[in-house]
Order: sequence, then structure tokens, then C-alpha cells
Amino acid sequence: MTILSYHLLLETGWNRTFQGGNLTEEDEAALSRACGVILPQGCNEDIYRSVKNICPTVFPDYDARFAYPGKTGQAALFKAHGLPSPRSFAYQTMAELPDLAEIPLAFPFVFKSAWGGEGSRVFPVFSIDGLTECLKLARGWERAGQPGLVIQEYIETGGRSLRVVVIGNDFYSYWRVQPESNGFYSNLARGAVIDYEYRLDHQEEAVAAARKLVKLTGINLAGIDFLFVSKDHNPSPLFLEINYAFRSRGLGGSDRYLELLVKGVKGWIDGLGPYDISQ
Repeated sequence: MTILSYHLLLETGWNRTFQGGNLTEEDEAALSRACGVILPQGCNEDIYRSVKNICPTVFPDYDARFAYPGKTGQAALFKAHGLPSPRSFAYQTMAELPDLAEIPLAFPFVFKSAWGGEGSRVFPVFSIDGLTECLKLARGWERAGQPGLVIQEYIETGGRSLRVVVIGNDFYSYWRVQPESNGFYSNLARGAVIDYEYRLDHQEEAVAAARKLVKLTGINLAGIDFLFVSKDHNPSPLFLEINYAFRSRGLGGSDRYLELLVKGVKGWIDGLGPYDISQ
């Protein structure tokens, strides 16, 4: 079995790099001989689909990422698979939005762009005035070529969110905690801190939920975010978002992340069968 790697940091003995935005004839010839392909984490949709047309066995598996793009797509993915998540309404363009008087959720709710990470372009909305300001921002995003937004149920979490990172067949979980318990944002970029020990039972429940998502979709490299309702005595994990580009701090930093990535990819390769580095 020959494994072709396009990832600069994952050596298989047969490595290549993409030249430009399209496959070359040399790429196509190499892919036709490969039994599996490792792609960069930031691989775009055109390259991904072109590679899979030639060699269907690819890491990471981004089928769900491109079939359900952005936060609007993820809302649809959770709904399609019956996965518990905050009540959400997705709109592909501003033209799809109902009149202000007909917004389907009562205040407060969450207003988020289909695009952006680390809590950017995500806002709690408490009034018509707040919603009006968010709509102004959304019109600007759409003019800039980034349409799509989600209006989502506001979940009281006590300033905590739980991330489960899947790398191959391995799962790693940790909390992100806003020191001000009433804080809305629990992103590390917004001042949250990492907690590995809090509510291990909830961590186990979220990992089990993440495994279910992985089984349904094939996702094998992503950070999956969950919320737990703080006022419930026995809350279940709610799927919030899937992050295909995620920071490594919660895993111990970039060097540790690379170790875990190598381990996860090795497990993926081992699952394919006997491995021969010759090409």
C-alpha cells in the first residue's frame, strides 16, 4: 500500500506539494498510484474534490465540511442527523430574513455570521436596537461576499463551553471557561481559560456524542464545540459548532498537536492495511 502525503509535516516517504490551485498531470499520475492521500488541514474544496475523484481514501475526511459549509450548513447538518443543538434558524442571504416583528425567537438570542471563528461575528441580542445593529453588520458581510447568518437560541452556560477534538480515531476534551461566570463568550481569544478536570462526566458524554457525529459523517479532524445548560440538574450536551481549523492551545500547544496528529494519522493508515512506503 502506498500513501501519498501533501502535508508538509507528515512524512510517509512519498511526499508532494501542490503547485497552484489545480492538480498538475504529475499530481494526477501520483494520485492514481496511491492507496491513500494525506492532505493539508487547510485544503480547499476544489483541491479536495479533485483529489477524491482520483483517490477516494483521504485524510482528513472533509465530506461533511463541504457538503454543509459554514455555520448555516452546520445547523442543517445537526438537524438532518437529529443531533441535539440549540434551536437555530439559518438564512443564506439577507433577503431570506423575515420582518423584525416575525423573528422566530424571543429575546435574548444569538446572532452569528455563517463565517468567522473564535467568537468573532457572534453577538448576544437583547433588544430590537441590538438586532438592528447586527443586521447592519450582516449587510456589510454580505456586500463583502460572505453572506449567511444564523439566529440561535440563547443558552445559559455559566460561561463554559466544552470542546472535543477528534484526530483520527482519538478524542480529546477540555472546557473553556470565562472567569466572569456571566460572560457570554467562552473562546480563548476572548479571555477564557482551559479546564481539563471540571465535570469529567460531562466530558465523557460529549465525547460519546462526538463519536456519534463521527460515525454519521466520517469527520476525523475537527474541534467540536458543545454547550450544557447551566440550570439543568442533568443536562445533555448540545452541539454548537464544528471547527475544521482550530487552535492547538487546548491540546498543549503546536508541538504537542503535531505529536497527536502524527499519532492520529498513523492510526488512520494502520486501518487501511499493510503500508509500503515505496512508490
